[in-house]
Amino acid sequence: MWNVRLQPRRPLSPFRRIAFGTWRDARDPQVYGALALDVGPALDYVERLRAATGEHVTLTHLMVRVIGELLHRVPEANAIVRPGGVDLRREVAVFLQVAMRDETTGRIDLSGVKLAAPHTKGVVDICREMQAKVDRARRGKDEEIARNKQLFARIPAAWMGRVLGAAEFVQYTLNLDLRRLGLPRDAFGGAMITNVGSLGLEEAYPPLVPFSRVPLIVAMGAVHEAPLARDGALVIARCMKLCATFDHRALDGAHAAQMATIVRAWFAAPEQHFGAVPT
Repeated sequence: MWNVRLQPRRPLSPFRRIAFGTWRDARDPQVYGALALDVGPALDYVERLRAATGEHVTLTHLMVRVIGELLHRVPEANAIVRPGGVDLRREVAVFLQVAMRDETTGRIDLSGVKLAAPHTKGVVDICREMQAKVDRARRGKDEEIARNKQLFARIPAAWMGRVLGAAEFVQYTLNLDLRRLGLPRDAFGGAMITNVGSLGLEEAYPPLVPFSRVPLIVAMGAVHEAPLARDGALVIARCMKLCATFDHRALDGAHAAQMATIVRAWFAAPEQHFGAVPT
């Protein structure tokens, strides 16, 4: 059984061939971009959704939904770079990076949860699913995460690079399913999201994670007030900077423009796109 379910490979465009020959892996072709979002309408929508459902919906849940949507609507962005070309995923999934405190040592560690097919789910459903997975992981009840933490804890630091490289090669270059060995199938999906705003940062550009083969990472900054031109007038708006890092072998400015258009439209008219607030 395959590790990642892939669509038939398409021929590479001339530029993609050049890009593929120029950069060897995700350590080289990182491109950065930022988008300033007026999140006032989205924050109002979140408040009304909380009041109506009793669920602690946040901008992060909206972002998971919209990133899933753009991977679905821009299928060329739902990609994975493998030897000889860029393959497109059959499935849409988003990985959310989460800071977790080790109950034994008290140390903060970075982990995460994957949400499958978020473009088919409502925001409240995403909120509930994500919270349940994060709670299980924080209590040590997620067997997959716990097993992986124990596995990596036993690997000497000097060997970690080789072990990760070997797992990456088998899972993504050879595209083999290693669940029988305790490694999850396609653990990271097609895009990652991290909320640096929860740390008080307004802007950050996270690096790509080479062994994950994810070509897109989006960082959500802290909401802050900023001057904004609206309908020819200068207003003070609630804004959030959305920073992205992407692999130029798989994605380029045209893809970024398509994705930015989707994100802007959904956050400008949340009820139209995310769904009406229950009454």
